[in-house]
Amino acid sequence: MIAKISSGKDTAGLIRYLFDTMKAKDHTDPHLVASWDGFAPDPGSTNDFTATKRLLVADLDLRVKQARRLGRAPERHVWHCSLRAATTDRHLSDEEWADIARRVVAATGIAPQDDPDGCRWVAVRHAPDHIHIAATKVRGDLRPARHWNDYLTADRELATIEKEYGLLQVVRGDRTAARRSTRAEQEKAHRQGRDMSARERLRTIVRTAVAASTSTEEFIRLLSRTEGVLVEAVYFPSGDVRGYKVASEDNLTAGKEPIWYSGSTLAPDLSLPRIRARLEATDPEPANQPSRRSPRSPNPWHQATAATERIPHHLSGHDDGASQAHLAAFGEALDVLPLLAPAPIRAQLREASSAFERATRSRIQAEHHHARALRSATRAMLREPAPCDGTALAMLLDAAILVTIAVSRWHQLRHHDQQVAAAQQTLLHLQAAYDQAATAPLTALIRRRPPQPTGDRHIHHIRRAVPEHSEHVLADPSIAALTAALAEAEAFGHDPERLLRQATDLRALDDARSPARTLTWRIQRLSARPTPNARARAVQAHSAARPNGTPGSLAHEATTVSPPQPRARRR
Repeated sequence: MIAKISSGKDTAGLIRYLFDTMKAKDHTDPHLVASWDGFAPDPGSTNDFTATKRLLVADLDLRVKQARRLGRAPERHVWHCSLRAATTDRHLSDEEWADIARRVVAATGIAPQDDPDGCRWVAVRHAPDHIHIAATKVRGDLRPARHWNDYLTADRELATIEKEYGLLQVVRGDRTAARRSTRAEQEKAHRQGRDMSARERLRTIVRTAVAASTSTEEFIRLLSRTEGVLVEAVYFPSGDVRGYKVASEDNLTAGKEPIWYSGSTLAPDLSLPRIRARLEATDPEPANQPSRRSPRSPNPWHQATAATERIPHHLSGHDDGASQAHLAAFGEALDVLPLLAPAPIRAQLREASSAFERATRSRIQAEHHHARALRSATRAMLREPAPCDGTALAMLLDAAILVTIAVSRWHQLRHHDQQVAAAQQTLLHLQAAYDQAATAPLTALIRRRPPQPTGDRHIHHIRRAVPEHSEHVLADPSIAALTAALAEAEAFGHDPERLLRQATDLRALDDARSPARTLTWRIQRLSARPTPNARARAVQAHSAARPNGTPGSLAHEATTVSPPQPRARRR
C-alpha cells in the first residue's frame, strides 16, 4: 500500500475534487468511510449535494478560521493523503478502509489516538482500490498540527497494516534513492522519442565520468568534453572546485534556457563533496606513464577481477563502512564496462549498471579508502581495452555475478529492500551479458583440450584439490574447458593442484552457476603470473598450513618470482 501526501490552501477545492464524478471518470460512488468524530456531513449520501458539501467544508475549516483571527493559522492548512492498495490486493471493505484511515492519521500526528484536540479529517472512498484523507492542520487548541516526517511515519504504519491485512508488502527504501523523473520530464522525453528523461541521462553521464576520473578537476574536464552536455562549475577563491551543475543541450525551457541540475538533485552520492571523497581514495595516474603496458607490469583487467573476487569476503566481515565502500567501487566498475565491452553486450551492461546504482547507496557511510584497489584498477582498465579474445571480460563478469549475489544477501540481512531488488535485477542482466561474452573464449579453449590421458589426470587433480566441490565440477558441461586450462597452466610450469587449491581459496563456489567455468577463469588468471620458484612455493606451502591464514592472498603477497618464462600463446 502506497501513501502520497501533499498540502494545499483550498479545502473546498479538495472536497469538490474528491466527490466529483463528471471530470474524473474513475470516481464512482464517492462517500465518506470515516471522519474525525463519525458524524461529519457526507455529500455522497444526500440528495442535496451542494448544501451538504458546504456544511462539510465549514466544519473542516472551523478551527482554521478561529486560528486565522488569532494569526495562528498555517498558510497551507489543507493536508491531503491518498492511500492506494496494489492491483493484486483484494478489495477492502468500507470498515477496513475506515480502520486504516484512523491508524494513518494517528501515526502521522494529524489526529493522535485518544487526543480530543486532534485535527478534523474525513476519509473519502470514490474507487474500489484507494481512499483519500482530507484534513485541516489546526488542532482543537488552535495550534498547528505536529505532523513532521508524516510520509515516513505513514509508510511505517502501512507496512504493519499490509502484514495484518494480508496485502502485498511493498518494497520500501531508506530515502537514499535518486530522485525520480517528474511526470513532465517523462512526457517530454517521450515527445522527443527518448527512452530516458534528461535527468536520467545526465545521471548516467555523471556517474560514468566519476568512474573514469581520479580528481575533481579531471571529473569537470571529462563532463565538459562530453557531447551534448553543458557544465558550469563554481570555484573557491583558491581555484578549487566548489560545486557543479549540468544540463542537456536539447533540454530547454520555453524561453530556450538550459534546465540545470546540481549533482545532489541527480542522486545523493553525486554531490561534489561525496564525489571528492571517492576520488580522494583513488590512486593518481603515474606521471610520464608509457602509452603501452610493459609485459612485466600487472594486467589491470586481472587486477580488477582479483579485487572483485575479494568483495564477498569483505561483505562477510563486520565493518559495514568498508563493505559500503566496496559496493560503491563495484558500481563504478559496472559503470565503465559498457565503454569497454563489445557492442553486442553493451545494452545488457548498461542495464546492469543502471539497476545496480540503487544497490550502491544506503544509510551506511562508506569508508572509501578500503576499496582503493578496485577503484584504481577500474581507471587503469580504461587505458587498456580488454583483449580481443574476450577472456578477460568473461573472467570479470563471472566474478561480478558472484559479487552481485553476495551484495543481495548483504542488503537482505540489513533489511534494505530496494537495494535487494536492485541487486537481483542486476544479476539478470549480468548473467545475460556473461552468457554472450563467455561463449567464444570457452569454445576456443575447449578446442585446445588435452588428450584423454592428460584430461583424466587433471580430473584426478580436481578430486584431490577440491573434494567438497569435485562432484559438481566434474558434472559441469564446462569440465572440458577446465581441463584445457589446467593443461596449459601445467605446460608453463604451474602445479595444477596448487592452482586449483588457490583458485578455490579465492572464493567459495557455492554461488557459482557453473563451478567449472568459474575455476577455468581463475586458473587462467592465476597461470598468467610468472611461475613461482622454489622459495615462493615454500612460502605458499607455509601459508597454506597456517590455520587462520588465507592461502591464496597471503601467498601471493609474499611470493618472489623467477624471471618470466617464454610462452607460446598470447594472453
